[in-house]
Amino acid sequence: MVRMTATPGSRRVLLAAPRGYCAGVDRAVIAVEKALEQYGAPIYVRHEIVHNKYVVQTLEKKGAIFVDQVEEVPEGSIVMFSAHGVAPTVHTEAAERKLATIDATCPLVTKVHKEAVRFAKEDFDILLIGHEGHEEVIGTSGEAPDHITLVDGPEDVANVEVRDPDRVVWLSQTTLSVDETMETVDALKTKFPGLISPPSDDICYATQNRQIAVKKLAEDAELVIVVGSKNSSNSIRMVEVALEAGVPASHLVDKADEIDEAWLDGVTTVGLTSGASVPDILVDGVIEWLAERGYADVETVKTADESITFSLPKELRRDLRAEAAELSAKK
Repeated sequence: MVRMTATPGSRRVLLAAPRGYCAGVDRAVIAVEKALEQYGAPIYVRHEIVHNKYVVQTLEKKGAIFVDQVEEVPEGSIVMFSAHGVAPTVHTEAAERKLATIDATCPLVTKVHKEAVRFAKEDFDILLIGHEGHEEVIGTSGEAPDHITLVDGPEDVANVEVRDPDRVVWLSQTTLSVDETMETVDALKTKFPGLISPPSDDICYATQNRQIAVKKLAEDAELVIVVGSKNSSNSIRMVEVALEAGVPASHLVDKADEIDEAWLDGVTTVGLTSGASVPDILVDGVIEWLAERGYADVETVKTADESITFSLPKELRRDLRAEAAELSAKK
């Protein structure tokens, strides 16, 4: 690979576009903020609304309370489900505690849930490609636990067994590496030639777009910094994608003060991007930090346009409409 460098003595930052918030994350964060405005604090949220430390801490200051299980939520309270989705059993538990629920599951995750339910009804064995323990995987598996087998990467394929090789389909966690997922799919197809693919790719548009942008950065950068939290699957994948694309070094940081200045030794071009749960303020902080160290030239590298938006959860839309109608009637 030919690696372009800046002119002697110059230092620059290549800023990926798109980066940061995807439509599902934007919807979920706004949903918490709107719920706090509409109903007042506290609003309970089961698990982190999105996987970003700064976002969670900011919402906590506004009155959100994050819990691990719905049993921690006082009866009769409001609980919101995170963007990663939950299993049907969680909805049942919430109903038993008489909780008002707001479902902020990303619509793209909901699509995978519906696919799992449909294929289970048709009595297919479902091979779910994903990482064990990830909240999204737990939620999807809960839709059809008797039909779903988790496949955690291509090395796990040898252990997979199905009832009927001619009635097997694959689904996937939405935040995986596209390349790794397809490697797993290829291995599964070798073992099960009759394997059926889902009607559309499960890996979300934002994950794919951000990985494509990282590959572009890796063509010219000697270092790629990915802003994102360590529990963010899509952010971790971008570091891996950068390294696989040939960049000499790539690191994940939550914010600028986690950057090690030693990473900049001999580096003239820094690639910069952020995970799908990361607000721009954290990227801006890294840009300022780099500028103070001589990397003042910032060039945007655009690989895709994103115009997708998702409406707020239906529970919030209903109550916001009712409030607007009530205010209008009083005029």
